[in-house]
Amino acid sequence: MTMAMAPCQHGGKEKCQTGEEFNATSCNRKIIGARWYGRGISAESLKSDYKSPRDLSGHGTHVASTIAGREVQGVSYGGLGMGVAHGGAPRARLGIYKVCWVDEGCPDAAVLAAIDDAIHDRVDVLSLSVGGVGQEYSGTLHAVQRGISVVFAGGNDGPVPQTVTNAVPWVTTVAASTIDRSFPTLISLGNNEKLVGQSLNYNAAMNNSGFQDLVCPGSCEAESLALGNVTGKTVLCYAPAEASWWPPQISLPYAINHTIEAGAKGLIFAQYTANNLDSLTACEGFMPCALVDFEIAHRIFSYWDMADHPVVKVSPAVSVVGNGVLSPRVVSFSSRGPSLLFPGILKPDITAPGVNILAAVRGSYVFYSGTSMACPHVSAVTAMLKSVHPQWSPAMIKSAIVTTASVTDRFGMPIQAEVVSRKLADPFDFGGGHIDPDRAVDPGLVYDVDAREYNKFFNCTLGYLGGCESYYLNLNLPSIAVPDLKDHVMLRRTMTNVGPAESTYHLVVEAPAGIDVSVEPSVINFTQSSSKSATFMVTFTTRQRVQGGYTFGSLTWSDGSTHSVRIPIAVRTVIQDFVADTS
Repeated sequence: MTMAMAPCQHGGKEKCQTGEEFNATSCNRKIIGARWYGRGISAESLKSDYKSPRDLSGHGTHVASTIAGREVQGVSYGGLGMGVAHGGAPRARLGIYKVCWVDEGCPDAAVLAAIDDAIHDRVDVLSLSVGGVGQEYSGTLHAVQRGISVVFAGGNDGPVPQTVTNAVPWVTTVAASTIDRSFPTLISLGNNEKLVGQSLNYNAAMNNSGFQDLVCPGSCEAESLALGNVTGKTVLCYAPAEASWWPPQISLPYAINHTIEAGAKGLIFAQYTANNLDSLTACEGFMPCALVDFEIAHRIFSYWDMADHPVVKVSPAVSVVGNGVLSPRVVSFSSRGPSLLFPGILKPDITAPGVNILAAVRGSYVFYSGTSMACPHVSAVTAMLKSVHPQWSPAMIKSAIVTTASVTDRFGMPIQAEVVSRKLADPFDFGGGHIDPDRAVDPGLVYDVDAREYNKFFNCTLGYLGGCESYYLNLNLPSIAVPDLKDHVMLRRTMTNVGPAESTYHLVVEAPAGIDVSVEPSVINFTQSSSKSATFMVTFTTRQRVQGGYTFGSLTWSDGSTHSVRIPIAVRTVIQDFVADTS
């Protein structure tokens, strides 16, 4: 699904294309245009889907309501996450462009046709929760050159490095992070021990039987369950040795299906943190399911191993919101940089909420997770910035978002990233950091790019131009990536003052490890009579010649009070080019 937003007063030319289960009245003051792209889709897939803009899977509806849904009171998933729901830009209008189909994905031809139509429709923002590793949509350049901001999901192939997608420099590429909400569930053992897991189990009726027999067949493969006599019992799936080759994102759905088919009445699944709680919606109506880490699972296993008649009870989950939840954290599945195709462009650009996002699907509200859910948060902020600053270019809006992002959590500690174990997040996890809409409205300084400059980048990717390395380094992005530093390199950036006319900015350098960084000038003064733009030069010098890995840093321009304008840096030292970083 891809969609675009346009305010009513923009004078857009949106078309309401009718079809199956979607007539002319389906468009209104919120959905002001809708199109669908079925050319080239197989007859079988068209039979399995609506031949219209209507959304069958729910993915596009979820994304659309996250961007622009109006306020709805008392929204929850079976009582979990209860509260007021609305999109990030609730007064925005939507143009819907259906390009994704059951069993066919999102064909490039359909995406490009939709982008062309969106340009013709004069939309303001394109939000595209589509893509895959190594896939790029260069056609979005035409949209950006017409003043349309383009926001992409960065992909769900993390935590593997070099998996980030949609990495062309003119778009905003979004990673996913957690929010300050969790759903703990009490797990009671027959020896009166109380443990806590995570669950989306809200159906108290499933727990009316109280304690149930506990079995631990180890793996939840169908053969193990058949041998374990699990019918009518709660199953502990505890196989830590399998986690290295059978990650929980893949193994959990299989475990749920196998335990349901085997007639089990409950599931406790052991895993490392994988931010996949929404997978438990598959348990709804069948049995209570909970996730635990290996430490909790071992305690349950030890009780099962020693008890004569082991029993367990999985209670309904509760909602916990606020300071008790460590957040934000970059999620495990969020695709990581550096970009496979464009290592000289630092990606992703930003991270935003993308885990257990509650939004509309087919007349109800459901939790979904993914960079597809993070993307519309950034699209909504982009729309709001366009409304506040209608004269800003897409590059200025992207810069405001990236340079004002937070690199610390709600407690002032550095943001962490989920891998297999947690680590401190770096720019290849979250770009500039976690989005901060309030600060983005007033960034002080921005890094602007004339959209015609991107033509050089496009021609470089086709091999039509020489000197592309220098061009990549000096493209005026709100980030710096140097993937092949052999000795030293100099590059430039230009800032535009969008804050007070009279202001002075001082530079704070966080140098990447093993790299000397010098910047001239290190103080910039803006006055009423001076130019609104200022250029500075950055020199990176390696302290040792080594075929190394990436190290990270930042440049922050601060006026000492309101504005702190930070760009992330990633530098890799090399002795020679094209040496595989593997062993």
